[in-house]
Amino acid sequence: MALILHQWLLMLLTVIPGMQYSTHLADKPVHPFYISVTEINHNATEKTLEISCKMFTEDLETVLNATANPKVDISNPKSKDQVNRLLNQYISSHLQLRVNGQPVKFELLGFEEEKEATWSYLQVDSISSVKTIEILDSLLYDSFKEQINLVHVTVSGNRKSTRLNNPDTSFRFTF
Repeated sequence: MALILHQWLLMLLTVIPGMQYSTHLADKPVHPFYISVTEINHNATEKTLEISCKMFTEDLETVLNATANPKVDISNPKSKDQVNRLLNQYISSHLQLRVNGQPVKFELLGFEEEKEATWSYLQVDSISSVKTIEILDSLLYDSFKEQINLVHVTVSGNRKSTRLNNPDTSFRFTF
């Protein structure tokens, strides 16, 4: 079931964003789906959590530009350091993790664009084992009431997934 959901989501994130739709914001094309995907993988060898977040670039720029000065253009950033700083601040305030009951902080390693989406890469160090993981995910909720956040967590080859519809923000997995 998770494999089918993952394949369906990949199709949505690669095919549908290329289509043009009517506009509701000044001269910006909109898409009918507001979806983000967060992948969390425990790397037992390196004792890290490897996290990647995929969001539509247009949606991410909308939330970042609500507070950014000067405005951010992820495709052609004037300052990649500014984008990294804004991404780190935004993701840190909208994605929070507790591993084995303890809050953890991640480090933003960087970002890259893939078609109409932006991948942000994060890492948590010093995680030797994962028995439970609690996740608070409100990415893009502040700008899009239709937002859906999909989260996949893999520990020791065991993959678990969930779907959060705005305003739902939290869940817990036990491994």
